[in-house]
Amino acid sequence: QVQLVESGGGLVQAGDSLRLSCAASGLSFSTYAVAWSRQAPGKEPEFVAAISWSGSTTNYLDSRRFTISRDNAKNTVYLQMNSLKPEDTAVYYCSATRYLASRNRDEYDYWGQGTQVTVSS
Repeated sequence: QVQLVESGGGLVQAGDSLRLSCAASGLSFSTYAVAWSRQAPGKEPEFVAAISWSGSTTNYLDSRRFTISRDNAKNTVYLQMNSLKPEDTAVYYCSATRYLASRNRDEYDYWGQGTQVTVSS
């Protein structure tokens, strides 16, 4: 059974940093691209970042503040978020695909349950 478990969310102030983690099990993690997306209340889901299976290719909504990385030995992908803004408040989800590190949510096969990030002003 494939599981993706997000962690690291919380309540922070504007300007703070957070690092989210996505721990995977039940799949050959090192062969999957992984993405982070988010959904704020009342809004459509939004792509945040993606990383290829090797880590050599990344794709970002905002590369100035967010950094995605992975440790295949730990079956974990990270999202480092700096200079957080209130508009970053959302539930953050990780997802996995055997294909490219795409921005298209439809291309991802497995999803986690999400972790809440709340940024106060």
